[in-house]
Amino acid sequence: MSSSAKLIEIDPAFVEKTIMELASFGAVGETGVSRTVYSPEWVAATDYYAKACAEAGLDAYRDAVGNVWGRLRGSAAGNVVASGSHIDSQTPGGRYDGALGAVAALIALKALKEHFGTPKRTLEAVAFCEEESSRFPNANYWGSRAVTGRIAVDDPENVIGFGGETIAEAMRSVGLDPARIPEARRNDIDSFVELHIEQGPILEQADLPVAIVDAITGIRHYRAEISGVQNHAGGFPMDIRHDPMAGFAEIVSGLINTAHRVGRPAVTTVGRAIVEPNFPGIIPAKVEFTIDARHPNSAARIRLYETHERLMREVADRRGLTLDWRVMIDHEPSPSDPAIVKTLRRVASEQGVPVMTMASGAGHDSQQMAAIAKVAMIFVRSKDGRSHTPEEFSSIEDIVAGIRVLAAGLHALAY
Repeated sequence: MSSSAKLIEIDPAFVEKTIMELASFGAVGETGVSRTVYSPEWVAATDYYAKACAEAGLDAYRDAVGNVWGRLRGSAAGNVVASGSHIDSQTPGGRYDGALGAVAALIALKALKEHFGTPKRTLEAVAFCEEESSRFPNANYWGSRAVTGRIAVDDPENVIGFGGETIAEAMRSVGLDPARIPEARRNDIDSFVELHIEQGPILEQADLPVAIVDAITGIRHYRAEISGVQNHAGGFPMDIRHDPMAGFAEIVSGLINTAHRVGRPAVTTVGRAIVEPNFPGIIPAKVEFTIDARHPNSAARIRLYETHERLMREVADRRGLTLDWRVMIDHEPSPSDPAIVKTLRRVASEQGVPVMTMASGAGHDSQQMAAIAKVAMIFVRSKDGRSHTPEEFSSIEDIVAGIRVLAAGLHALAY
């Protein structure tokens, strides 16, 4: 067996201890975590992560937005190989979403240092400060956006929290200077590998612990409004109504059936609707609703969106309704680097970890990092496909398998 194929031992007890200790910052109930960016819980978690990096023999430091980095310096010149994920959570979320990737990177670097000593290329673990937008709805990957230089000058004052505060105010409250955000930008990262829980049921259905992610889905969010004429539910005949609820029902059914017919990995969700005036005896005046449509293939994604828009216009025209929509989010798909995917598949085989290749249906920091680095992801099986909930769970056995693949992949890239 070659040195690159040497079995990498990861201590399950240390993995569990680190996950549970990090989960204590912002703990909610038995298994929940509520840890929003720049909150006291977040500050405590970043202090813990920096300390854990130092104890693992890494040089710990923080950048201008509060991302925490742990560096294992290489012996040769050249760009960095990095790994990590976000440390903020949903409110409440669970112990694993984001946090597991930050912990996995730290533990992988610790194991590599112990097993193999100094790498040729510098390795870094990172805990990004924000990915969930759970405190600031338009923060939009604040931590990784800063690293890629994509935060605009006026963003700190225009990113507003659910409580009305700006992200600039929140940064200042924890000792960070919004004027220094450009200093977080990196141009020295060659490759970025993010480990994350799957957040879906595909690995569980396949009875596999780990997947290699070959693309992150494209995402488009619409905010739509369909308007008609409000009238009496009893006095107005069906054939002359302009009923936006009838149009909405047909549109929702049509959108969801379209994605169903296209088949995996296309998905479309209508998750929110507001009916006005929302009374039993009244034909509504309007229905506002959201559409979340996703596909990891660029051409298929555009076809899905065009089919959705054509359907909505046809229903509105036929029923004599007014239709308006705005695109709120429009993220391109992010394909993984084929060479890194190939490497991860190879080292998984060498480590004896059975894997499959799949696309990610959720967005991740890796999508941002793809602007400056070659990227790929590793998924760890989620019990019942659950995430964004205190009930999310991944077994230590599966997590260890994922970290072994991550560590072996980082070894191949940096040693």
